[in-house]
Amino acid sequence: MDRRAISAKVLAVVVLFGLVAHVPVNAQLRFSGYLAELPAYHRINSLLTSLLATKQDQASNLLRVRLRPVISLWDGAELSLEHELDAFYQSGNASVFSGSTPGRRQALDLRWDFVTQDHLLLSHFVDRLYFRQDFSSVRLVLGRQRIAWGTGRIWNPTDLFNPINPANFSKVEKDGADAFSFKYYAGNFTDIELVINPEEQFRQLNFGVRVRTNIHEFDISLLGGSFEKGFVFGGDFAGNFFDAGVRGEALYSENPFANRFVRFILGADYQLSSRLYALLEYQHNGEGTADLSRYDIAGLVTGRILNLGKEYLFANMVYQVHPLVSVSVGANFNLNDGSGFFSPLVTYSASSDISLSLGGLLAYGETRTEYSYYPLSFYARTEWFF
Repeated sequence: MDRRAISAKVLAVVVLFGLVAHVPVNAQLRFSGYLAELPAYHRINSLLTSLLATKQDQASNLLRVRLRPVISLWDGAELSLEHELDAFYQSGNASVFSGSTPGRRQALDLRWDFVTQDHLLLSHFVDRLYFRQDFSSVRLVLGRQRIAWGTGRIWNPTDLFNPINPANFSKVEKDGADAFSFKYYAGNFTDIELVINPEEQFRQLNFGVRVRTNIHEFDISLLGGSFEKGFVFGGDFAGNFFDAGVRGEALYSENPFANRFVRFILGADYQLSSRLYALLEYQHNGEGTADLSRYDIAGLVTGRILNLGKEYLFANMVYQVHPLVSVSVGANFNLNDGSGFFSPLVTYSASSDISLSLGGLLAYGETRTEYSYYPLSFYARTEWFF
């Protein structure tokens, strides 16, 4: 760990204790969190098995404990922390294509790995730490926070902070972004948000402005700004078309270090009956390519990009078998190279605070297509909320 990273961690701890020391006597504490365990079996394809010199059949287990204290300081003011402890075991070394991506848009490294053995990683990190002050028409937030722009259910082209790979079955929250955000409420359905986001230990500064309003029962927003030293402009919409929900997003990006591109999604969902729900979403990924030889595998592994190709279609259906049991099947198709995955999931709500699930990521595709790099995975998930 370099000296700059150590200084950042020390600074964060000092600031946190300084804030706690100045908490008013009459402040109120709310505490919540959850414990989740995710054992999984993975079958790696023969190409990766050979390249990584690993075995084809592997097992993993992820244990997550997330603690979420919130302190109400005074009228309209809160100090929030979300601190996570993880224990991750893997029997092999091919978990890089499991859909896991590192956090981006963060100025400080607030992750501590205190056990890093060949097959075991024990770590803890600060995923949220922010101060929020609400006034009658203004909200100010400073610190590591969740900034979720966009309306898509599967992909979010206008989420410039930390969108989630739809193949990542172990991810629940979007990673926090270090930022100062200012939101002005101009009316019941209209607001203007400014976000200033330093990253890479303050060596780079991103900023964006988003204006959102409502026109004829449609929520519409426009955004623009500078991210990774490039210009971005986009927008999104969400509303109803008869009894179906419809939504879309589009983003134009111009970066001096990459080609200009447009990324957009169009989606719709419909409650077919009291028990059956269906969703369909299409993505055009202008940053990708239809040429397999030009796939940016390194960008996928590091989390800089979420998809390699250009055209995608995702379909999902959820059926409520019983008030406590639901069954869903998702299907993602790379329309360029013919690869994709199915994601079946059965969820049982054992109680108001305990959920049990069985699922899988059934990836398929010919050699060197996008989803041929993903393992065939089956997993169980237990979640206890407190």
